[in-house]
Amino acid sequence: MASNLNGRALLISLVLLLALLGIWQVATHSSGAVSASNLSAEQIEYLKMLGKDPGTQKQGGFPTPAQMGSTIWKHLADPFYDKGPNDKGIAIQLGHSLARVGLGFLLACVVAIPLGFVIGMSPLLHKALDPFIQILKPISPLAWMPLALYTIKDSSASGIFVIFICSVWPMLINTAFGVASVKREWLNVARTLEVKPLRKAFQVILPAAAPTILTGMRISMGIAWLVIVAAEMLVGGTGIGYFVWNEWNNLSLTNVLFAIGVIGVMGMLLDLVFARLQKWVTYAD
Repeated sequence: MASNLNGRALLISLVLLLALLGIWQVATHSSGAVSASNLSAEQIEYLKMLGKDPGTQKQGGFPTPAQMGSTIWKHLADPFYDKGPNDKGIAIQLGHSLARVGLGFLLACVVAIPLGFVIGMSPLLHKALDPFIQILKPISPLAWMPLALYTIKDSSASGIFVIFICSVWPMLINTAFGVASVKREWLNVARTLEVKPLRKAFQVILPAAAPTILTGMRISMGIAWLVIVAAEMLVGGTGIGYFVWNEWNNLSLTNVLFAIGVIGVMGMLLDLVFARLQKWVTYAD
């Protein structure tokens, strides 16, 4: 039954993909070469000055699927090349972004999960810290960028800080909620058996709250991947966000579209990793 459903879903996805490619091809279809047979020498020279050389294929406008295929092949054929600060392979740019996201996300885990445990286990701390969390949570992560650049004075470290600050809140809130939602019966049994606090935290509370904690981590990773692209557009240097901005400045729409596709695919893969982890720690009551 499940395999039949998956097969039908895959078939529908392929049909939709082919339909989108067909619409794309029709919408971007070029009318062909500009004929020079009916133009005077002065008109031909004027068109050349405007960059419209008669007799050549039109290359302007939105790229066709064939042009995108050629661009994708070019980037994937040599993804690790390095020809200077503004000309690096897509794998190198992606690696810089993933490194920043990974470090900022790890720092957020170190802060948010233990603090969420403490808040979830203490109603007093929850009420005391909740106003601060509610004030800081809605602030856009990019609003912290000027302050980070001023205090840290390093664009790469500032990007990591922005990832940290945007990843903290979903993890903190979900961890606190998961810990506070652990069944009272389980805690009462642990208290009856005189289980020590540290052992109770790791063997009773953590397994019960793990699905909710992983949900917070999954949300945080999605937000972090969104934010790093925008942050790298602002600070420049390296990364997939800088690649998008640099290619836009070079008026290369095919490279911009390719980078957008890479961002989407990588975001999907990161989400799948956390979805699999969440499935591993989820159990039926």
